[in-house]
Formats: sequence, structure tokens, C-alpha cells
Amino acid sequence: MNRRLAGVATIAALIVGILISLQIETKRSLDMAEQIQVERLNQISGVLTSLQEENARLLEENNHVTAELNRLRETGDTNPLLAAQLEQLKIQDGTIPVNGLGVKMVITDSGPDLAVLFPINTDDVCNIINILRFAGAEAISVNGQRVVASSSVVLSGNATILINSVPIGRIGATTYEILAIGDPDMLYDYLNRLEVLSLKQAGMRVDLTKEEVTLPSYKGNYYFDYASRTST
Repeated sequence: MNRRLAGVATIAALIVGILISLQIETKRSLDMAEQIQVERLNQISGVLTSLQEENARLLEENNHVTAELNRLRETGDTNPLLAAQLEQLKIQDGTIPVNGLGVKMVITDSGPDLAVLFPINTDDVCNIINILRFAGAEAISVNGQRVVASSSVVLSGNATILINSVPIGRIGATTYEILAIGDPDMLYDYLNRLEVLSLKQAGMRVDLTKEEVTLPSYKGNYYFDYASRTST
């Protein structure tokens, strides 16, 4: 009887030890995941702040060039260099459609033939946008929404993803088409190495191709309540 009790006690002690180890390991994994999430959010926040400052500068320059161009038109003297500069600024701030060489990325994260545990969410969309920016993309769109410096990628309710305050899909029920203009080889390489593999490992279908793409213009407005041009 004593041997039986000792055996039961030993097994119980082993089980308790395993449970404690699992609990410690789970906490360690959660802490690490939380740290990674904080780092990603800080990175996204830093990129967004930098792009907003750059966009404020471009908007001010755009307004200045537009005013000068209008003045010259009224006097019958249109400077072709000024018109070209204004066109370039409109491309940079996303207010006109653009066409050029780049990449098209189509992500399918739901369907009867797919087993995806964690479908695409706002963090994934932001990560893809940031990777494209780091790779030198000159223009980006996601499901028909042009991504500019002031663009926000947010979750509305429990599942609706918004870009520029416009719904682009629902979590677990949308195919995402990301278009980007830039060096096709560079964009393809960055996405393929940093994002495509992990998405496929999560069970998603990802098609990434180099091709000529056409992006729509940004349909929103720019508002700056606090930023203004400095004297220097």
C-alpha cells in the first residue's frame, strides 16, 4: 500500500511539475509576443509620424506651386517646368491616378480549400505597407484605396478593416489585392522574403507577380490643424 501511495504521489508530483513548466513557458511566450507587438506598433507609429511630416511639407509646396501656376495662367504665361513640378507633387501626395512597373500581391485567407487559423488583420496590412515603403515603393494601394501619408488602417467593430475611413474588407472573408509601383525586383524580393513565406505557412494562398499596375488616386482630403510652414 505504501509503495502504491508513493507511486501515486510521484506521478502527481510529475504532473504538477509539467503543469508548472507549461505555465512558465506559456507566460514567457505571451511576454515575448507582447514585446514584439509593442515594437511593431512603435515602428509603425514612427513611420507614420515621419510620413505625415513629409506629407505636410509636400502639401505646402503643392499649394505654393499651384498658386504660382494659377497666377501665371491668368497672365497668359504658363511655365512648363512649374507645371511638371506640380504634376510630380500630385504623384507624391497621391491626388492623381498613376501607372507604372511594380508588383501585384493577391492574398486569399478564407475559403473551403484553406485552413487558416489567423486570417489577415490590420497589423498584417500595416506590415505589408511598411515593407513596401522600406523597399522604395513610390505608390501603394490596397483593395482600391490609395495609401498616402495620412492613411490609417483601423478595425471598425469586430471585423471590418478600414483604410482612409473606407471599408476594404472583413477579417476572414476578403481577398486582398495590394498594388505597388517601384523597382519590381526590389519590391518582389522584400515581400517574398519578409512576408509571403509566413503568410503561406499560416495556410493562406499568396500570388505575387511583377507587372505594370495602375493605382487610383486618393479620394480624401488633407487637413492640418497644427502644422504650418516655418520661415526657414
